[in-house]
Amino acid sequence: MNIKCTYQPAEQRYDQMRYQRCGHSGVLLPAISLGLWHNFGDVDNFDVARDIVRTAFDLGITHFDLANNYGPPYGAAEANFGRMMHTDLSPYRDELFISTKAGYDMWPGPYGNWGSRKYLISSLNQSLKRMRLEYVDLFYSHRPDPATPIEETMGALDSIVRQGKALYVGLSNYSAEQTLQAIQILRSLGTPCLIHQARYSMLDRWVENGLLDVLTREQVGCIAFSPLAQGMLTNKYLHGIPEGSRASKTFSYLKSSAITEQQIHRITHLNDMAIKRGQTLAQMALAWVLRTPAMTSVLIGASSVAQLNDNIQALKVSEFSEQELKEIDQLLKA
Repeated sequence: MNIKCTYQPAEQRYDQMRYQRCGHSGVLLPAISLGLWHNFGDVDNFDVARDIVRTAFDLGITHFDLANNYGPPYGAAEANFGRMMHTDLSPYRDELFISTKAGYDMWPGPYGNWGSRKYLISSLNQSLKRMRLEYVDLFYSHRPDPATPIEETMGALDSIVRQGKALYVGLSNYSAEQTLQAIQILRSLGTPCLIHQARYSMLDRWVENGLLDVLTREQVGCIAFSPLAQGMLTNKYLHGIPEGSRASKTFSYLKSSAITEQQIHRITHLNDMAIKRGQTLAQMALAWVLRTPAMTSVLIGASSVAQLNDNIQALKVSEFSEQELKEIDQLLKA
């Protein structure tokens, strides 16, 4: 079936983006990737979301990251992205690197959560239908399952690759110890772990306590999510919690209780540093996450094209002096 697409991507889309090798693999990911965790559900404006995805590709962002339960409601982000694939992106499928995940609550009953073989394979089958894809480039186990043997979860990932439903597999939210065990199991099965997706920002540095060391040693890539700490590392909260912001909403991962006086103090000083560097706070925060060689890419969300364009500018001033890094560390430890 021939699909008439009106969208024409920018011819120079690969001229400015920086691409980085993902661990010991043939995969190159854009330094900045687009996550569809927020702003792509049925409660959001589809045309705005579509403009964000189009603009991202025009800017050389080839990696789009989803999960089965992104929305709301669950599955909506994948379904909306599937509409965009159908109308805009299908001629460029081979230029895209699309990922999705399963591991959190998705449907009722005992088979709609965690890490069983039953759940992971069933969920991916559903995801492919919603996104109108024959395969994803990357499929993640979204979190470790304390009740299911890790051998079963990793075996399911191996089966998914052998079935042609995913080209690569990865982990998300696994501890350093769990990650090492999973990597070793996957390697023994002949399906190496490509990448680990971990929460990482100036305000949340848990990955520095062992995980990055494991990934570097095992030559596995890393991609950071929530690099702006759900919006705290922007100029939005310099003077408290504005109406309509993520922290002001009842159903939000960022709670108003997280915006403490101490955090505002840190954010204000970080903002002053960013201004001296000729950046916004968000741009500096993204550049800071990318400073380490272990980091392949950083996932950003966007609620507008303007926000996306602003965040991309982080790549223009990406280096830090030793003094700047020392000042940031001292501030964050205060």
